[in-house]
Amino acid sequence: MTISPIRTAIIGAGYIADWHAEALKMTPGAELVAVCDLSSSAADGFAAAHGVAAYHDLDAMIAADICDAVHILTPPNSHAALAETCLRAGLHVLVEKPVALSAEDTRKIVAVAEESGKTFAAGHNFLGLPSYQRLKDAVRAGKLGKITSAEINWHFPLAPLRSGPFGLWLLQEPKNLLLELGPHLFGFAVDLFGAPEIEYLSLGKPIALPADTDRPQSWRILARAGDVDVTLNISLVETMDDRSVTVRGSSAQARLDYAQDTLVVAAENASDIVVNPLRRQLSQSAQALREGAVNLARQLSSLNRKSAYGLSFQGAFAAFYDSLQSQNPLDERFDGAAAVQVMQAIDDTLALMPAPAEKPRPQSNKTPKPNVLVIGGTGFIGRALTRKLVARGHDVRVLSRGRTGPFDDIADHVELFSAPLTDRAALLAAMEGIEAVYHLGKSLDKSWEACLKNDVGVTVGIAEAALEAGVKRFVYTGTIASYDMSDPAVTITEKTGFSDDMSDRNLYARSKAKCEQELEILHHTKGLPLVIARPGIVVGAGGPLQHWGIGRWHGAGAVRIWGDGSNILPFVLIDDVAEALVLMMEKDAAVGESFNLVADPMMSARDYFAAIHQNLGAKIAVSPGNLTAFWLADAVKYALKRHALRRRDAIRPSRADWKSRAHLSPFDNSHSKSLLGWTPESSKAEFIRSAITEANLLGF
Repeated sequence: MTISPIRTAIIGAGYIADWHAEALKMTPGAELVAVCDLSSSAADGFAAAHGVAAYHDLDAMIAADICDAVHILTPPNSHAALAETCLRAGLHVLVEKPVALSAEDTRKIVAVAEESGKTFAAGHNFLGLPSYQRLKDAVRAGKLGKITSAEINWHFPLAPLRSGPFGLWLLQEPKNLLLELGPHLFGFAVDLFGAPEIEYLSLGKPIALPADTDRPQSWRILARAGDVDVTLNISLVETMDDRSVTVRGSSAQARLDYAQDTLVVAAENASDIVVNPLRRQLSQSAQALREGAVNLARQLSSLNRKSAYGLSFQGAFAAFYDSLQSQNPLDERFDGAAAVQVMQAIDDTLALMPAPAEKPRPQSNKTPKPNVLVIGGTGFIGRALTRKLVARGHDVRVLSRGRTGPFDDIADHVELFSAPLTDRAALLAAMEGIEAVYHLGKSLDKSWEACLKNDVGVTVGIAEAALEAGVKRFVYTGTIASYDMSDPAVTITEKTGFSDDMSDRNLYARSKAKCEQELEILHHTKGLPLVIARPGIVVGAGGPLQHWGIGRWHGAGAVRIWGDGSNILPFVLIDDVAEALVLMMEKDAAVGESFNLVADPMMSARDYFAAIHQNLGAKIAVSPGNLTAFWLADAVKYALKRHALRRRDAIRPSRADWKSRAHLSPFDNSHSKSLLGWTPESSKAEFIRSAITEANLLGF
C-alpha cells in the first residue's frame, strides 16, 4: 500500500526557508507544495525557485486546502498565533525556534494541538544530528559512566550586533538574543538531563546599538538538572566558532561539535603512566579522523546537501514526518512537553536579567518635515548618510519595515515610513514633499530572472515614481564591482565603461550595471535628475570585520584573500562616502554624472590585516587565493548544479569576473574630488584609526 506524502507549506519566505525547502526534498514522506508570505516579492521569488504555489494571505492558503502541514518560519513574535490558527484549521505544525515568547504561550500551543488532534513539533534542529543521537545513546547506555557535569556552548560571531541590520527581531530587545539562541542550548540540556533549574546568570561584553540600549554579547548561565551541573555559555563577539556540548562522566568525556556534526570520546585506559597519554591521544586522533572522513564522504555523495546544518534539519524533519505517516507519538526531542521545558528554562533565566535601560530620546518633540527620502536608510551606508543629512540641517524620511530603528535619538529629524517598493501609490506617498531621493537598496537574488524583477524592475519603478513626484535629485548607489577590474595595467575612471555583455559576471555586479543602464535611459529620455555613486570597499565604525570584498572568510580567524593580496585595494571610509553622497545632492553639476567613491591609494589586503594585528592584537590567518583555482572550482560546482541538481538558473562567472574580485585595476578618484569638492581621508594613520582602531571590528 502506497502512503501519500504529507503536503507541506512554508509560512515565511525568509533566509531560513531555503534550508527548510532543501531539507524537505531529502525527507521521505514530505512534499513541499506551497509558500505563504505577506511580501508578494518574497513569496513569488521562493515559489519560482522551488516550483511551488505562492500565497500572500494565510486564510486564502488554508481555504485552498492545498496542504496537510506547515512550517512556521516567521518572526518569533508571530509564532504562537500562527501555530494556533493552523492547528485549529486542521494542519500539523512545525515551528522554528523559539516556538513562542514564553512557556505559557507554548503551553497554549500544546493545548490547541491536543484539542485539534494535530501534531505540534518544535524546530530544535540540532537535536536531529546523527552525532547528537550517538551522544544521547552513549549517555543513556552508561558508556560515559555517571554524568557529573555538562558544558553547552554557542561561541559564534553575531555580525548584526556590530554592523546591522539593527531592525532584526533578535535585536529589538536585550532578551530577544536569549530567546533566539537559547533554545539550541536548552534543547540539549532538556533532552539529555531533564528540566534544568537556573541558579545564576552573568552578562558581559556589552555593545551599544545605534540609538538604543546596550546588548550583552556574552551570557554565562549556571543550572542544575538533577545531579548534573550544567553550564551554558553564549559569546557573540568575533570569536573562534565553538558550538559544542561537552558531557563529563565518571568513565569518559564526550565532546559533540554540533556545528560540524562530530563526536569524540575521551576515556581512560589501563596502560602504565608512560603509554597511557599516547593511547589516549591516539584514540582521539583516530576518532577525529573517522569523523572527518565520514563527513567528507557524506558531503561528496550528496553534492553538498548534507552539511551539518542541512543534516540537522533533515533529522528533525524525519522525526516529524515519520510520526505523521505512522501515526506514532512524536519523538520526545521535538514534542510539546520538551518545548515547554525549554521555554520555561529561558523564562527562568530572563527573570534574572536586570531591567533594560531607557532608550535614548530626541532632544525635542518636533515632528519631522522631511525633504530627503533614503531608501535603504537602515543599512551600513544608509545609517551614516541619514545622520550626515540631519547634521547638515535636513529632515529625512527613511523607508523602513518597522516603526523603531537606529534613529530613535534623532526621531525629531527622522521619520520612518513603511512602503512596499513595488507599490507606486505608496512610493508617491513616501515622496510627498521630498526634493531628493537616495536609492541605496539592493536585492539578493539567485537567478537573473529574479534580479530583473526584484532589483532592476524595482529600481526603475522607484525612479519613475520620483519623476512623477517631481523630485529634484535622484541618487543611485551602484558598485565598483560592475567594472572589469582584472587588468592591473588599466586605471579605472568614471569614463571606463562596463562590458556590453555581462552575462559572464556575478549576479550582483551584473544586476547593478543593468540598473544603471535603465536609469541612464530615464535620465536621457525623461529628464530623471540622476546621479550615480559607486562606493569602493567601505570600512569604518558599523562595518563588519568579515568583509567579503577583501576575501573569503572562514570564521573570524582566517581569510583567503582574493589574489595574493599585494595590490592596493579601493578602500574608502564610511564617513567619506556619506559626505560624498550629501555633496551629490548639494552640487547642481553632479546631475548626469557618476562618481567612483574610492579614497587615495593606501593599503593592500595584507597591509589591512597587518594593521588589524598591530592595532587590535588580533592575528588573522591570511592565505592567498589563487583566482584561477577559484574559477576552476566554481566551474565544477556549476556543472554539478546544472546537470546533477538540475538547477537551470545556475550561473558560471568568468575568469575575469573572479580576477575582478581582487580589484587588480587601480582607480583614479580625481573626478569626484574636482567636481564635488570631495576630500576623502588621505592620511594613512587617520585612515587606520577610523577603519580599524575605533571601528570596534571585534565587538570588544
